[in-house]
Amino acid sequence: MANKSLFGFPGWMVPQTDTVNAEGAPAYALSPKHKLAQYAATSCFNNTFYADADLQLNAVLELCTTVEPEFVARTAIYARKHSFMKDMPALLCAALSTRDGRLHEAVFDKVIDDTKMLRTYVQMLRSGAVGRKSLGSGPKRLVQRWLEAREEDALFRSSVGADPSLADVLKMTHPKPNTPVREAFYGYLLGRDNNADVLPATVKAYEQFKAGQEAKLPDLPFTMLSSLPLTAAHWASIAENASWQTTRMNLNTFARHGVFKKSGMAKRIASRLSDPQEIRRARVLPYQLMTAFVNCSAEVPEIVRWALQDAMETAISSVPSIEGRVLIAPDVSGSMQSPVTGRRKGATTKVRCIDVAALIAAAFVRKNHNASVMPFEQAVVKINLNPRDTVMTNAGKLAAIGGGGTNCSAPLTEWNRLGEVADLVILVSDNESWVDARQNRGTAVLREWERFRQRNRNAKLVCVDIQPHGTTQAAERSDILNVGGFSDHVFELISRFASGSLGPDHWVGLIEEIAI
Repeated sequence: MANKSLFGFPGWMVPQTDTVNAEGAPAYALSPKHKLAQYAATSCFNNTFYADADLQLNAVLELCTTVEPEFVARTAIYARKHSFMKDMPALLCAALSTRDGRLHEAVFDKVIDDTKMLRTYVQMLRSGAVGRKSLGSGPKRLVQRWLEAREEDALFRSSVGADPSLADVLKMTHPKPNTPVREAFYGYLLGRDNNADVLPATVKAYEQFKAGQEAKLPDLPFTMLSSLPLTAAHWASIAENASWQTTRMNLNTFARHGVFKKSGMAKRIASRLSDPQEIRRARVLPYQLMTAFVNCSAEVPEIVRWALQDAMETAISSVPSIEGRVLIAPDVSGSMQSPVTGRRKGATTKVRCIDVAALIAAAFVRKNHNASVMPFEQAVVKINLNPRDTVMTNAGKLAAIGGGGTNCSAPLTEWNRLGEVADLVILVSDNESWVDARQNRGTAVLREWERFRQRNRNAKLVCVDIQPHGTTQAAERSDILNVGGFSDHVFELISRFASGSLGPDHWVGLIEEIAI
């Protein structure tokens, strides 16, 4: 017989699977570093379709002891700066405090970059989840230093929140005030006697407004004012001065309180929402824009809804224009109907996995007019998308599909049947394929991919997993990229992979390059 590595059936080139996925179907295990990166970019420590919160936490903590601490540190920075995660970076930083004090200190300020992150970090340390129930001298010193580096005004503006509150953090860490103003301010936050005459101006203005001594609304964040008895003029003032993210999240609230009835207000808010610099500064995730657009009530003016569509075009600016043909397969199976950040009582997002998959597909169609989209569940689903339509429109069409089992090989099988030619194939899924499970060697996805490459020798496959799992249907290699997450950094990774500028370790290699 001739050499099967040259002339054999593609199945001979497929490596044997080494694990099973959450459905018990054959799969390939991600390496420990890759698995930590996957969890870091997708886990919000809520219950997902396949993995409850405890399972995710235990998996991450185990991985933190398996990989070297330098990679944990780099992953913490990556999760915060590139994936824009909240809980995960704080956990990785807290875990480092028990393993490597030097690295813990090196990443602290890079990861704990606002008061909410500080409170989350303290909460995780005090919970005992990472192996300690008190802060200890090292973490306490870092928290004290963090507080001392911030002005009273900035601390007051971000003091909303509990369990722990900023006052609780002060009680745990006992920072020493170095000025009369700081001493009075700490006393105010702790509910103790203080010298009100030297309190920061913002604190004075807030207390005077609360007491009815001042009619002018203080220049403070929306979250500090919304619980107070406010007039329509007050609400208009809040809207005029709101941050980009606050504006996006409260369009219906503004409409309810008559903000858009004020002359010129709708135009002003629309201008803010569509400002490219504001959008980039806000670090908005594309799916958050889609959520805001879909949830807008009829009372929100049309010009404002259009501005959200303009903002989406800016938010997806990192979506690459691929030289060559692109095929995209978004998973629309039943499991993709689950919330993308998981379920937690009182904190469950309306955004589903299918919405994110639809958005990624629609974004690529918008930037690559020769791209073809084939949704799949247990079989492929036929759909026609107009590349000239907005991302919002096409994403909505895709997200309206849904149901059935997961068969990740279905689109590849169909493209092979049609004899499709392409340079890049993108599969967006939760990766829990089971309908195509067979006793054959390897997975159906990899077998079909080998058939596809018989016609397309230089083609590349990207598997985007938007849930916290540790397996894949296509083992990592030079022509296959496995990446997780739902921030726009995924687009950048795909762009670099398609252009050949990623190293041999792909995503893990990129994290390894992060400076500590």
